[in-house]
This record gives sequence, structure tokens and C-alpha cells, in this order.
Amino acid sequence: MIRFDILTVFPEMFASPCGCSLLKKAADRGLIAIHLHDIRIHAEDRHHMTDDAPYGGGGGMVMKVEPIDRTLQSVPVTGEDVPIVLMTPQGERFCQKMAEELAGHPQIILICGHYEGVDERVRTHLATREISIGDYVLTGGELSAMVIVDAVSRLVPGVLGNCESASSDSFSMGLLEYPHYTRPAAYRGWEVPEVLLSGNHREIEAWRRREALLRTRKRRPDLLKERALTIEEKRWLDMFIDP
Repeated sequence: MIRFDILTVFPEMFASPCGCSLLKKAADRGLIAIHLHDIRIHAEDRHHMTDDAPYGGGGGMVMKVEPIDRTLQSVPVTGEDVPIVLMTPQGERFCQKMAEELAGHPQIILICGHYEGVDERVRTHLATREISIGDYVLTGGELSAMVIVDAVSRLVPGVLGNCESASSDSFSMGLLEYPHYTRPAAYRGWEVPEVLLSGNHREIEAWRRREALLRTRKRRPDLLKERALTIEEKRWLDMFIDP
């Protein structure tokens, strides 16, 4: 089981994504646990302010270090080396490999920034890691935290109905995922590839590997630079030219 502790000023944002679909089923089965911690509760002034104007001037408001620190101290830590992740556009770019790494921890703490940003002392003294989900800016770290929770949760054994689903996902093997088809076999003249209807599992597996490779070359050629291609894969790339 993985426990997620999420520090946020807007815990209500998590009600819908955490209360339906696979995340809810996984939580009901005890495979994951999602605990929300309202940073405002730990703001000691009578207005429960979690932000203030930046020193030196400038636009926007900055989240204060004290309520974040107090909230963090209230979180029960279940073991050693628990990652304390600050969601920020300045962090490491999130990827499948990182999701797999995080899935190896029994507990993950996520700090959701908001407004103009967080006091730098949160970065330097509280967080052990900073993660970004892309080169763009959101209004807060809540949506980013949801992405982390979803991507990591589906890697927990038992969360997905088919144990092979996660291992064949895009990026899991350094390639984009192969195309998928389901019934009907023909629709408006759009045909399912015959090999998928053949029942020949060896040929189907080869087709899927080849299609994943060719799709990666066309859409994300940068991924192939990091992959040690087999002789067969090199042959496929030579044989098939992208349209």
C-alpha cells in the first residue's frame, strides 16, 4: 500500500478525482490511502492567512513557511526516507520512470504551492524534492499533485485489473504504446489489422513491438536516442519509412 499525504489550501479540489474511478476503488480496497491536510488550519493568525506580500516588493503573494512547516509536522511519517515533494514549475520534469521510482516508497508527501509561489525556505529546509509536470504554470500545485497520485497509484500491484496493463504503457519500456483496437472489426470501412484477429500471439506481439517502435520514431524520436535498439528493431526502422 502507498500512503499519499497532500498539503494544500484547497483540499476540496481533490474530492472528485479521488472519489471515483480507479483511485476510489484502490482506496476502498486498501491499496492506496490519500490523506488531505489543510494548510490554513495551521495558520495561527485569526484570519488563517497562508500567504503574504514578498520581501523586496513585486507582484503577487507568497505562501508563508510557518503554516506549511506546522502542517508538515502534523503528518505522521510511516518510515525513513519519505519523499517530501514540492510541486513547482521549477522542479524535475515528471516522467514514467519517476513515477515508477516513487511507487517504490510506502509514503509520499506532496506540498501544493499556490499564488506567486512559496517562501524559498520551504525549498531549502522542508522539501526533499521538487517536481514539475511540464513547462507551463498553473494556479496551484493541486492539479500537479493529482497527476502524481494517479500515475503512481496505477503502478501499485492490484490497482489495475490487468497486471500487464502498466508494464505495456507508453514510456514504461522507453517507447510509446502500440495502437489498440476493439470490436467491431470493421466500422465505416475502417478495418482492424488482420494480425490482431489471427489468434497468432507470436505475430501479434511482434506487430505490437514494431508499431510501438515506429510510432515512437514518428512522434517522439528523442526517446530512441536513449534506447539500445536490438538488431530486429534496427531492421524494422530500416524497412518501414514514416509517411
